[in-house]
Amino acid sequence: MQSTTLILILAAMSVVAFYAGRRRSVALVGGPRQGSVLHSLPGYYGYFTAIWLLLPALGVLLLWLFLEPTVIVALVVRGLPETYQSLSAGELNLFVNNVQNLAAGDAISGESDAVLSDAAARFLAYTATSRRLLATLALGLGGLGGTIAWRRIRPDLRARNRVEQIILLGLIAASSIAIFTTIGIVLSVLFEAIRFFQKVPVTEFLFGLNWSPQTAIRADQVGSSGSFGAVPLFTGTLLITGIAMFVAVPVGLMTAIFLAEYSSQRIRDVAKPLLEVLAGIPTVVYGFFAALTVAPWVRRAGESFGFDVASESALAAGLVMGIMIIPLVSSLADDAINAVPVAMRDGALGLGSTRSETMTRVILPAALPGIVGGILLAVSRAIGETMIVVMAAGLAANLTANPFAAVTTVTVQIVTLLVGDQEFDSAKTLAAFALGLMLFVVTLCLNVVGLHVVRKYREQYD
Repeated sequence: MQSTTLILILAAMSVVAFYAGRRRSVALVGGPRQGSVLHSLPGYYGYFTAIWLLLPALGVLLLWLFLEPTVIVALVVRGLPETYQSLSAGELNLFVNNVQNLAAGDAISGESDAVLSDAAARFLAYTATSRRLLATLALGLGGLGGTIAWRRIRPDLRARNRVEQIILLGLIAASSIAIFTTIGIVLSVLFEAIRFFQKVPVTEFLFGLNWSPQTAIRADQVGSSGSFGAVPLFTGTLLITGIAMFVAVPVGLMTAIFLAEYSSQRIRDVAKPLLEVLAGIPTVVYGFFAALTVAPWVRRAGESFGFDVASESALAAGLVMGIMIIPLVSSLADDAINAVPVAMRDGALGLGSTRSETMTRVILPAALPGIVGGILLAVSRAIGETMIVVMAAGLAANLTANPFAAVTTVTVQIVTLLVGDQEFDSAKTLAAFALGLMLFVVTLCLNVVGLHVVRKYREQYD
């Protein structure tokens, strides 16, 4: 039995258990009119029965699916001839992978022989037996748990308290998974970054002016021993982010001011959804737009004024990235402006201020913390962008402040370093983790500062 089928059966059983538990609770007190005798509402007794049917069954299901591949592979390997059991770890893993592919009907490396076919047949047999045992055990435990819970129902049973306690434990477990996942991501990046800094000094990485991680053919080239100065990447990231924010902040802020204070409700109902459409466009589409439309236009416009503009420039990437971030800045600024108490606006207008004076001298200063917090969140969004930079700004790690030159960013180099088959023992590959760690620290600081400012703002006006 497939896992999906088993889950659907358990879901159907839980629905039956819910109605059975609710019906039993009502029957014990003599009917619905005597429901006040029950400690909890009848529905909680149904939830109590359904939960105790699902918990043991799902627990066994998760544990079984976690251990099943390891146990089946061990049984298949144990049944191999002696010559196969003496293989090295890599050769044995390749053989097991071929067994699994042959059992699934996929292509295998090499030719199939009698031993491989027999191992694949035993793999399928073990898998079928395992699924039958899993279905029997899960359904049996589910039925047993539901029956015990159903028989424990009585009028004084604190069903609501127990159901809410189980739900609380489930919420705690879900939040713990998110927290531990974040910790695991940070530790995985941190450990690999430490390995990189054991090969390359931290000072060279943070303050070096040359970025050339590849291994060159000639010994007189910079990249012959690898050059891991990340300053060009940091400057390129800041340059493109600065251009993007130079576009997004004024346009987004003025859009928010117009929609919040000057536009009619009809215009707002039309313009707001259209503006939000920009936020739903995939970044690769923005990258195509930057590479095929904006970058050639920037080059032609710059050449008409006598500037030397590269075919891939920081200006083109920054302009398109700024367009992408406009909805984020506009939405956050609009929320901050609308959160200003109406009494402050009415008081300024009542004292004779014009609408523009009310906006510039009352509303904007009051909404400034929320606007600043939104801008910081938008900056962190711009720093982490990859596709637009790859397609419009190039891969050259140039240390320059010229917006017409080709530059690259931290995220682009992370992608470049990890493309293809890589060995995680070289400084070239480990450099991606060091860059990821720096990017994580910078975006974390920006998010923390932005959320702190927004929280302080909300506490002031809630």
